[in-house]
Amino acid sequence: MDRKQRFAVLGGVCVTVATLAGFGAYSLLNNDEGDGGSDTVAERDDDKPSEEVPSGPPTEEETTETAGAFLTAWADGDTEAAAELTDDPEAALAALAVLTENDAVGALALEPGAVDDTAVAYEVAYEVTHDEQVQELGYASELAVVRDEESGEVLVDWAPAVVHPLLTEGQSLQIGPRGELPPVEVLAEDGSELTAEEYPGLVPVLNEMRERYAEESGGDAGSAVVIADAEGEAVETLLELAEPVAGQVPTTLDPALQQAAEAAVADTGQGSVVAIQPSTGAIRAIANAEPDGTDIALEGSYAPGSTFKIVTASLLLEQGLADPGAKHPCPKFFEHGGWEFQNLDEFEIENGTFADSFARSCNTAFISQAPELADDDLGAHARNHFGLGLEWQTGATTMDGRVPVEQQAQMAAQLIGQGAVRMNPLTMASVSATVKNGAFAQPHLVPADFAELELATTDGPLPHADQLRALMNRTATNGTAAEAMAGLSGDIGGKTGSAEVDGQEKPNAWFTAYRDDLAAAAVVPNSGHGGEFAGPVVAEVLAAAP
Repeated sequence: MDRKQRFAVLGGVCVTVATLAGFGAYSLLNNDEGDGGSDTVAERDDDKPSEEVPSGPPTEEETTETAGAFLTAWADGDTEAAAELTDDPEAALAALAVLTENDAVGALALEPGAVDDTAVAYEVAYEVTHDEQVQELGYASELAVVRDEESGEVLVDWAPAVVHPLLTEGQSLQIGPRGELPPVEVLAEDGSELTAEEYPGLVPVLNEMRERYAEESGGDAGSAVVIADAEGEAVETLLELAEPVAGQVPTTLDPALQQAAEAAVADTGQGSVVAIQPSTGAIRAIANAEPDGTDIALEGSYAPGSTFKIVTASLLLEQGLADPGAKHPCPKFFEHGGWEFQNLDEFEIENGTFADSFARSCNTAFISQAPELADDDLGAHARNHFGLGLEWQTGATTMDGRVPVEQQAQMAAQLIGQGAVRMNPLTMASVSATVKNGAFAQPHLVPADFAELELATTDGPLPHADQLRALMNRTATNGTAAEAMAGLSGDIGGKTGSAEVDGQEKPNAWFTAYRDDLAAAAVVPNSGHGGEFAGPVVAEVLAAAP
């Protein structure tokens, strides 16, 4: 998008300077003779034969000559010559060009006024053309003349007010678009506007939507003559050329679910949650408890803990290494690659099934299968069936999951969502959505046709989806997720997670679940057990769905 049309400086103009008694008669209207007024330039003190450096305030004659030469050069478009007649040529050079280097400005006229001691008043008038409409702007200004103490030269005392009387240090006169981007309204699925005031948890997303889709939104920044601060922001409008027109960016967000998500994370510190419609992949809610921080919901990169056992269970079912109703080992400890892994509080399940181990989140039941797996099995399965690690075009900046190839103990750790596995609420909500839908539907925040998104796809239906739904349902009704999911009706499933982090006092709490055609996931960093701290966040969002 090429919208960096900062308020351009003015130029390409027809200029005139009226006669002022005492200035001498001079014309600046298409001057074709000589060098644009050099005949009227006051003689420099250093050209005089006298070795004595003049001192004291400029005389009225010196004031008249210097001011006249300055206005002549400026009006002729010779900003370098005009700037050299000031006591700050570098600052003056850029500022003076404001009225000489923009094709939108024409008929520039400078009309000198009275001389008062070392001050000279003058009138500025010019025309500004926008969309073939011509408007006039005029104002009075004033300059002062001083004598340089070292050289004795008489110079214009440079100040921003020379260009416009309201200009102060650090400000500039700017003419053109009001900014690089037009105002943009981000809309919910029902067409209502999503604002930062009403949905503070959406602030990172709203900011990105406005910038990313400014051009596609159909908005117009508007155009004006303004006084702008050092950052280019308008502080006062002198002439409105065209009113700003707000553009619109549609999203898949649901206002009711978004409100529920905002409320759910409000008291969690750094908690974040994402909700997705499994049947379509449409993102229905995004909320970050810290809107001014990192967008954890979409861009976070955390070990997901035992919530990732959903993906591992899918892999084990596909490879025939587990069966929900079959006996499956869940010892207190299991060693692999030189590491000894254990369950929370060193529990074990004697003569239990794989469904028992999944519902109670037994670490060793998954780690024990590491010797039967190739190093790249988990990452390949995550990509091919859950879309994790593929490049998602969601319409926003996202981290789309990371399951790198690891070996020995690190590979085993990945089976329980530790090691180098990295996820966020978006990707873990997608995992639950994939199980519920029976196939991966890439999450997206804006309609695919609006943003011309190319949605990522996987290798067809999810293997053993029915068995995975049964495992998640049992966990939500009789396992570690049951307390958080209590009271939710419909087709439900869930999984808890508590990811240990080196140097962190408490684990990151994770929870992912679905209810009918809505899936959600949340993380609450440095809080505790997933069912206790992240579970209520997800349950509150799921409960808000019809």
